[in-house]
Amino acid sequence: MTDTKSVVLIGGGHTHALVLNALKTAPFDGAHVTVINPGPTAPYSGMLPGFVAGHYDRAELDIDLAALTQKVGATLIDGKAIAMDPDGKTITLEDGTIIPYDVASVDVGITSHMHRLDGFADHGVPAKPLGVFADKWDAFRATTGAKSIAVIGGGIAGAELAMAMAYSAGQGATVRLLDRSTILSANSANARKRVRKALTANGVEVIEQADVTEVTKDGVVLADGTTIAAGFVVGVAGATPHGWLVDTGLTLVDGFIAVDTTLRTSAKQVFAVGDCAHMTASPRPKAGVYAVRQAPVLTENIRATLTGAPLAPYHPQSDYLKLVSLGGKRAFGEKRGLWAAGHLVWRLKDRIDRAFMTQF
Repeated sequence: MTDTKSVVLIGGGHTHALVLNALKTAPFDGAHVTVINPGPTAPYSGMLPGFVAGHYDRAELDIDLAALTQKVGATLIDGKAIAMDPDGKTITLEDGTIIPYDVASVDVGITSHMHRLDGFADHGVPAKPLGVFADKWDAFRATTGAKSIAVIGGGIAGAELAMAMAYSAGQGATVRLLDRSTILSANSANARKRVRKALTANGVEVIEQADVTEVTKDGVVLADGTTIAAGFVVGVAGATPHGWLVDTGLTLVDGFIAVDTTLRTSAKQVFAVGDCAHMTASPRPKAGVYAVRQAPVLTENIRATLTGAPLAPYHPQSDYLKLVSLGGKRAFGEKRGLWAAGHLVWRLKDRIDRAFMTQF
């Protein structure tokens, strides 16, 4: 009888949640699965703007990892990985616990923490990790009095959050979307036009060419000395990899874990998926749709690594349906140059998001 092998999933991202879901019907033979995640739940990014706007409650936003791991006989460790030794095949947690593995996968997402921006660590809230942001937004919107909000980062995620916050905060609230250049610069002309229109309809003030140099308890300070009052400052600019990945010895690209077509890293027993990974053969933007599609391939490749079978390739799609929440129960959708906006698009997005969550 062979010894039971250890499969460790670092992070409770979408891909890992789907791997666990697949184990309900097809478990890994001769292996025990351990999931490391800071908390018993993992928020689903697709429903975050809806949660911020008040369309969903927190329970609807979160994937229940505790229940999911229990159903498949896996172990959930409430903790945070801070180091990895691919040679020794160990993972170190924040509390000093060392977890050995035979096969591991990393799905820890990204952070939008602006470490280099003065005062942000003390007075700002990064939009990612999502769980921390959701908790702080819940606390802020429960406060009384007029609300002033500044969102730093004018990409599509920043625009979505700004509109959701304006919708939730209601009349009397001031919401400003700041970008150091031009908002929505990475999006199509149709998306820029429709989302700008929705920002105006939601009462969001757009401030472009705004170089934020400091965050204080009273708001943000720009390079020209202008102070913008804000009781809640959100950082959404850029996708920043977690710092501890630098010391893993894994090959990185701009701080993200490099993976080949099989989702394997430079260490043969380690995979990486989701936003923390960089697909070297076919780079793609950071989007949850890729993480979801990676799940079946990761599941089978972990199984193959355990048994010595050949690994399967992952082929990311060249385009996908982009759905953007517009504050209220309206959304914008675009694929292959075709687009639509309105309540029906929101209903489609709501149906897709709820279907994703229902499977767990």
